[in-house]
Amino acid sequence: MTRVTPPTETDIAQRLDRVESQLAIRDLAARYALAVDSRDLDSLAELFVADVDNGRAGKGRGALRTWFGEVLTGFYRSMHFVSGHVVDLVDSDYATGSVYCRAEHEDGDAWVVMAIRYLDTYRRDDGVWYFERRRLQPWYVADALEHPQDAAFSRWPGREQSQPARLPKGFPTWEPFWEGAGSAVRVSRTAQP
Repeated sequence: MTRVTPPTETDIAQRLDRVESQLAIRDLAARYALAVDSRDLDSLAELFVADVDNGRAGKGRGALRTWFGEVLTGFYRSMHFVSGHVVDLVDSDYATGSVYCRAEHEDGDAWVVMAIRYLDTYRRDDGVWYFERRRLQPWYVADALEHPQDAAFSRWPGREQSQPARLPKGFPTWEPFWEGAGSAVRVSRTAQP
């Protein structure tokens, strides 16, 4: 008979840390959605590492807060439905993740719907998990009254520029899948591959 060795304290502590880390990281996505939808710029900026790099908008939470303040005046109401959050712990202080989201926005007379995937990197500083970076990858942007394919998957009503649809073609498995299915099958499923 084989005896099962009980986990050591170190094993239990490591396992508990992994579980707590995953819960804390998943909570970031929900808190992000709540902060965006409530326009709580202070809470929103605090979800990111103190030295967050926001590209041309600058570095640090203050620059990020200012940037979000400008972006979030681009629409009135919003609601972000977060789901499908996958977290991959790289080590004890770094992780990556993929978050699915459906976001709805009131912009004047338009009700704009976006299907989004966020690609995230997370970092733990002083025992607290934060976003290090979020990259938005839209499937589509369209008025709620139109089909996404009628909007070329990338039209925010009243704006000349919109987020280009990066998905599903951005998945490395997408094109090989449809190449294997054949062009006739693909054309029968979409008019806009």
